[in-house]
Amino acid sequence: MAKKEALRELQSRLAERLQAARTEARTANWLAVEAAGHGFLLPLSDAGEIFPFGAYIGVPHTAPWFIGVANLRGGLHGVVDLAGFLGFRNTAAGVAPSDSVRDQARLVAFNPMLEVNCALLVERLSGLRSKEQLQPDTDELHGKPAFVGGRYRDAQGRKWQELSLGALAADEAFLKIVG
Repeated sequence: MAKKEALRELQSRLAERLQAARTEARTANWLAVEAAGHGFLLPLSDAGEIFPFGAYIGVPHTAPWFIGVANLRGGLHGVVDLAGFLGFRNTAAGVAPSDSVRDQARLVAFNPMLEVNCALLVERLSGLRSKEQLQPDTDELHGKPAFVGGRYRDAQGRKWQELSLGALAADEAFLKIVG
């Protein structure tokens, strides 16, 4: 009898957690990340798995923002320094193994449905964000690339820039890693 009650209780808890996960998935639209002091919003539909920044192998004769390749769950992925690609820092100096932010740095893989074996190096994850938590920012960027979406401001006044990984994966400058 006790086993049946324990099973029912377990099923009930699982059902509650599934419902909570469904509700959160509807409200959370973006993964918030930071790179070179800037806030970015990556659509959850574009983002894949998140990995700690670990071992990678540099690739000669590539763009400075192309850090190299890493084995992520048995698949070879190109690693791109997001801040370096966007021109916010000199990547060669910014990704040294002794870097103090390396402990918080993460690799955000592209969703496998985008068919690009790539991961973005970000300095820190800042959680999930929804449209309800952000207000559109009226500062409009002129001449922005196709992968740059809307700008938003949170309750603390911090600015966040939306980046479409799907559009980034198709961007000619992003795909041209040869330096």
